[in-house]
Amino acid sequence: MKTRDRILHTSLALFNEEGEASTTTIDIANELDISPGNLYYHFKGKDQIIAELFQQYEHAMHHTLTAPIERPLSSDRGGTEENWYYLYVVMEEMYQYRFLYHNLENLLQRYPEIKRGFKRLMQLKRAALYSICQTLLQQDIIDARDQQLLGLVDNMTLNLTFWFSYEALLHDNRPTQITIHQGVLQLLTMVAPYLGDDQLSFYRDCESIYINMITEAEGAAAG
Repeated sequence: MKTRDRILHTSLALFNEEGEASTTTIDIANELDISPGNLYYHFKGKDQIIAELFQQYEHAMHHTLTAPIERPLSSDRGGTEENWYYLYVVMEEMYQYRFLYHNLENLLQRYPEIKRGFKRLMQLKRAALYSICQTLLQQDIIDARDQQLLGLVDNMTLNLTFWFSYEALLHDNRPTQITIHQGVLQLLTMVAPYLGDDQLSFYRDCESIYINMITEAEGAAAG
């Protein structure tokens, strides 16, 4: 791996674990066992590192979020299940860059370019979720129309955007899969009141999986 790529990879790990605000370029250089001058040769400061990491994130998310807009998801096994897997992928990608969400307001104030990028992503998230809900409506999987549908999409977008901040405030060092699974389950919880009986059974299965994950994690911690 080239030095520039190593810097980005290590910076992302440190930002995610220690927080972007409390991580300096000296910390990054020490973690990589390189001189600050070597790091400065590739990036003139932390601002450039953050900007490039955000570009990577925005590119990856743009590709993922446009998928249900360009080609609505459906399945012989039911649209709810396939869209659940899709939302899991979205949240996994977000988790890889979770430092962006842990101190979002402060970050956006300090980096205007990132703020503009986040606005683009917010609009795209909303469009993707609207496309999903619209497809479920057309397939008679949910029954939410007009203002109900728009309100559902807004609530899901809000939850998707701030889930990691909310989760970080409530729980320390929670297993990744539990954090992600509960985030997706929260999105499904918003959809659940509009589901028919057949699709609601899948939601109940997701609830059971989450409860089992919590039970296993608590058992491991106690052991």
